[in-house]
Amino acid sequence: MSIRPQLPGRRAALMALAAFSLAATALPAAAQPSYPSRPITLVHPYAAGGSADALARGLAHQLEQRLKQPVIVNAKPGGAAAIATGFVARAPNDGYTLLVGTSAGHVVTPLMQKVPYDGVEDFTFIAVVANQPNVLIVNPALGIDRFQTLLVQAKADPSKFNFASAGTGGATHLGAEAIWQRAGVRLTHVPYAGAVPAMKDLVGGQVQVAMLNVSATLPLIEAGRIKPLAYGGKKRSSLLPQVPTLAELGYGGTEVSTWYTLAAPKGTPREVLDVLSKTMAEINADPAYQKLLESQAAERMDMTAAETTAFVRHDKEAMSKLLGTLDLVSK
Repeated sequence: MSIRPQLPGRRAALMALAAFSLAATALPAAAQPSYPSRPITLVHPYAAGGSADALARGLAHQLEQRLKQPVIVNAKPGGAAAIATGFVARAPNDGYTLLVGTSAGHVVTPLMQKVPYDGVEDFTFIAVVANQPNVLIVNPALGIDRFQTLLVQAKADPSKFNFASAGTGGATHLGAEAIWQRAGVRLTHVPYAGAVPAMKDLVGGQVQVAMLNVSATLPLIEAGRIKPLAYGGKKRSSLLPQVPTLAELGYGGTEVSTWYTLAAPKGTPREVLDVLSKTMAEINADPAYQKLLESQAAERMDMTAAETTAFVRHDKEAMSKLLGTLDLVSK
């Protein structure tokens, strides 16, 4: 039997199939779902249960409400914040892996040691999530009630004082060092693996002075077991209204706080960044989020993406100078 009479029909079928295939190939691009269309992972660089974790989970809840997708919080502590920061730097730049980053991971650690990422250039910054000022505290047994009294005694006998921080190179360490530099005193630094062990030794008298986050110290301050002398915020804290700011005491410019930004890997699409920027502006204006910040002794900083990027770059310049004077910049 000849097959020639069937050719036109087969040709038509093949042409129709080819046309369908082309249409199917073009369809995903034309019908690309809007961002986000699946769960988002929000990474932060500190242990679960701490202040950073509380902020990240509060932010995740706010994002979920507005983006209508689950937001999974993933704590990746270690490496002076480099583990989490490096993880997100290497993540796909599709907006589904975001970082609640800090000065430690973006600025200080890359300045102090070699890391497999650039803390500024490998990211696109979206907003400042929160800013946590530190408070300078002393053991009440010293009998020191005023900031200036501490400086006078420290100048007279520096060997009398050790100061604790939550870790070398962190905001609590560098904030104190900035004060000592301005005051012209040299106190011995005792770094701890977090605020809790630092406070334990401060209360026990093993160290005399400490610079720590307000959220970590507030219960012991309220119990009278540690004495606050100076606050590192732009204005007095509503949680510690009796404690003067460093600026009031004549030490403005020495404020080194723990800031948190929302960042995405470099190259994240503009349309994704626009969604996240708009969402963060809404979150910052939400009274429930503001209440969360207050509970963590954190300040709100309403910044655009461009302002946030400038803020991080300025922090890098300032930290580079400070770390240089302390001989802590990696060669």
